[in-house]
Amino acid sequence: MPDLPADPLLESVAASERRRAPLPAVAAAATPAPPRRRRQLSRTGALALNLLSAVVGVLIWWALEAAGLNLPTPWAVVKDAGHLLANGTLEQDALASLRRVLIGFCLGCALAVPVGFLMGWYPVARALIEPWVQFFRTIPPLALIPLAVVLFGIDETPKILVIFLAAFLSCVIAAFQGVISVDRTLINAARVLGAGDLTIFRRVVVPASMPYILVGMRVGLGSSWATVVAAELIAAQQGLGFRMQSAELYYDLPTIFVGFITIGILGLLMDRILLVAERRLTVWQERR
Repeated sequence: MPDLPADPLLESVAASERRRAPLPAVAAAATPAPPRRRRQLSRTGALALNLLSAVVGVLIWWALEAAGLNLPTPWAVVKDAGHLLANGTLEQDALASLRRVLIGFCLGCALAVPVGFLMGWYPVARALIEPWVQFFRTIPPLALIPLAVVLFGIDETPKILVIFLAAFLSCVIAAFQGVISVDRTLINAARVLGAGDLTIFRRVVVPASMPYILVGMRVGLGSSWATVVAAELIAAQQGLGFRMQSAELYYDLPTIFVGFITIGILGLLMDRILLVAERRLTVWQERR
């Protein structure tokens, strides 16, 4: 069979494509290298940096006091803390504040999670509840302390109530945001496989929302500690905030420093516990 004459147009197109095709070496060089993974810090290295940061903070504190700023020396604060520990005052005040924070924080988070899930899963519940949540979010819980004292007196109820509100309002928004951020593809895939609403909620929505919930709990924990101190400044007979207010009357700066350092340590320890829980409950989440 005789060869057919080549089509000039096809030959021209083929030649053009050959000219534009990159050489293998050039193509390999042009291929972007995979991104290098950032080296993660070991636990020992992270702990060493934490200790270094604490030492630097104490040195800065000492330098500010030596420069003439009206601050107590770190050694004076340590001596005062030892005295308060020896007579049991610091332990009693810390336990009183810790008890109030734990009760209000746990109650607030326990209610915030189901309410946030309802708001995110059911549009009717969102329309009914979200305006009230946003309304009370604009009102600082501290502004409700005088009203709570008038309504419930100066016992534990008003303090726990304002802590409850601070934790609830921080956590409910996080739970709500977690539900509405769930990938719809996962929900649709579960429905195709025959899963009902309860199974989807338990197996898809709750695990996907867990990082948001735990972040909201950490934010709520900080709000709870800030609120309890303010509540104890107004109406309390025991607690770290009460002790700081009493020290203010006598210009006792070391005791004031002992109070807020104790609050910071307790808050940091509780936050680390929540961080460990977050890592255990969200092992599937990629971290840097």
